[in-house]
Amino acid sequence: MLRIDNLSKRYGDHLLFQGLTHTFPPGCVALCEEGSTGKSSLLGIIAGVIAPDAGDVWIDGHSLIKTPLQAKARMAYIPDNCLAIPKQTGRRLLEQVALEKNTILDDAVLDVAYKLGLEPHLDKRFEQMSTGTRRKVFLTAAALGQPAAVIADGPSDGLDARARAVLAAQFKTWSRDRVVLFASHDAELVQACGASTINVAALDALHRS
Repeated sequence: MLRIDNLSKRYGDHLLFQGLTHTFPPGCVALCEEGSTGKSSLLGIIAGVIAPDAGDVWIDGHSLIKTPLQAKARMAYIPDNCLAIPKQTGRRLLEQVALEKNTILDDAVLDVAYKLGLEPHLDKRFEQMSTGTRRKVFLTAAALGQPAAVIADGPSDGLDARARAVLAAQFKTWSRDRVVLFASHDAELVQACGASTINVAALDALHRS
């Protein structure tokens, strides 16, 4: 459902990774290593918001390089920075994502929002929300359109205890039939959603073994 193929990325003289290749089957995978090891860059490349120097990403059989619209339609992304459009409301973001994925903002998706405690905040602008509330909007958006891969950078950052429990349960449910790939130092989240852990350097080693 998710494959990274010969990915390379460097910033100036600093090489983050080269020839990174791996296939992710359905399940929960956490990138947990400490330090600047390219976790966010890798997730950004998979999400299509950072360009790789080489290689490609395949999501549900669609190439992110050759057919980006089809690939992104099968993916959900929760970024580390959830304040891209400060004046936009949470509800408007959900409606926009639903339109892009050719689906509707139905009761099942709104139920995720309500479980996260988002209901009183949906019509606020992002600039009026706390960090955790902004993240809840993006987590709710990930429920739209049945994506084949959910990519999340620090998904539990800023969340209260109730929302973290809901997040873990949601990740566990999604991982039954899709890939949930996230970067986090939240050991409780990793354990609660039954995620396997891996580091970026080990991905290519796994492919070669």
